[in-house]
Amino acid sequence: MKVLVTGGAGYIGSTTCKALEEAGHVPVVLDSLLSGPRVFVGDRAFYEGDIADRALVRRIAEEHPDLDATIHMAARIVVPESVEKPYEYYRDNVAKSLELFDELAGLGLGRVLFSSSASLYATKDSFEVTEEDALAPQSPYARTKLMMEQVLQDMAAATGLRAIILRYFNPIGSDPDLETGIYAKEPSHVLGQLVMAARGQKDSFTITGVDHPTRDGTGIRDYIHVWDLARAHVRAVEKFDEVIEAAGAPSTVINVGTGSGVTVRELIASFENVFGSPVPTTEAPPRPGDAVGAFANVDKAHRLLDWSTEFSLDDAIASALAWGEKRREVLGYE
Repeated sequence: MKVLVTGGAGYIGSTTCKALEEAGHVPVVLDSLLSGPRVFVGDRAFYEGDIADRALVRRIAEEHPDLDATIHMAARIVVPESVEKPYEYYRDNVAKSLELFDELAGLGLGRVLFSSSASLYATKDSFEVTEEDALAPQSPYARTKLMMEQVLQDMAAATGLRAIILRYFNPIGSDPDLETGIYAKEPSHVLGQLVMAARGQKDSFTITGVDHPTRDGTGIRDYIHVWDLARAHVRAVEKFDEVIEAAGAPSTVINVGTGSGVTVRELIASFENVFGSPVPTTEAPPRPGDAVGAFANVDKAHRLLDWSTEFSLDDAIASALAWGEKRREVLGYE
């Protein structure tokens, strides 16, 4: 199969491209390089540009008439930044995606796999969420993802588009060959911050929020190895028509996580165990837009995708640490 991957120069996008190739498929990358590094594209077919550039999308379709599906990952993704810059997030994540989807529908490229987020879910006493549970996005970033889900569902009902919406939980780690990983010089996500604190690149790791209604007061997340997440995309592309048929609707939502909740303090303990020494920590209030968190019920992914995770939390942490050692060689900076 040949698959258009928007955002294919990003962390998850480039890892998914690699997983597609290992499964015998051909990714075609469309990326503006707003954040993703060019080196992550490698020698894949690459188009530098905007997802809302309809002429560019048409040219890609003309030059690759055998495209089977589109994986739409291109998006702004930093929660605190979305609070500070809501216009940029709604413009890039919502308005531009709408142009992309309409162009794909017009070109007859009907299979769309969309990267959504577990940050949509409302807080639930058990913290385990199914695809049918209540939604209450707490940040502009999360609201853009919900809006795009709704756009896709409405367009799938009215056009030839068919959509599989994957709600990601919290990807960490690198691909098995350490060719891609977190690329931000100062990553905002929890594991990147832990790595920096452990290596003395910052004074301490800040636990943001210690009064949440969880077992130890810190936020709860479902940390999935990015390679397992990439494999889920491969399965969704390969089984696309079968999944839509089984869902009995032109679009469906699937959680992609491990099925286990881990608090921030538990993550720190696991990290210290893998790293081999303590990490200095401080405590602070939650950041703007932060949610208590959730973990995935993954029964639907098991049933429809015939997929499950292969890697443990310790595996993912070890992978992230190994990537931290390799970053300078790949990216030219720590």
